[in-house]
Amino acid sequence: MTSKVFSSRILLLSLLWLLVTTGTSLCSARPADGQSKPPSSAPPAATDFTGTWSGTFFSKHANVAPFTMTVVINADSHGHLVGASTLSSDCLKNVRLEVTVKGAQITLAGSDNEGDNIMVRGIVDGAGTMLKANYILNGSASGRCETDDGTGNLAKR
Repeated sequence: MTSKVFSSRILLLSLLWLLVTTGTSLCSARPADGQSKPPSSAPPAATDFTGTWSGTFFSKHANVAPFTMTVVINADSHGHLVGASTLSSDCLKNVRLEVTVKGAQITLAGSDNEGDNIMVRGIVDGAGTMLKANYILNGSASGRCETDDGTGNLAKR
């Protein structure tokens, strides 16, 4: 009985060693016709966020006018994404944005020279050309505006 248990363990360890060293998986079966098929859930291609994005944002508050925003996103000298923006807003002017990407989610956050802040966070569509986002704006530093929030879209041009 002991030799059967010992033999079974040797066989299992040998099989495990073979799988580890060759990179083979027990679950990786080839189709019967010999043709390889791509995996059914291949990860999406990485979105290129560099370029010019523009769109309109609408406040959740009835007394706040919509504003348009254009952001030019490029990599800085360290390879980090940054955005230079122009806005048609009474509360914010030409913000330099830091860009954070996690999968299809992108966050743009920064301040203007007067200390007014904005953060835009959203998800890019599968084509990588439309960012549907929420924003939070805090213009209290300058006294021009109060906190505002809303939604909008930025389209890649």
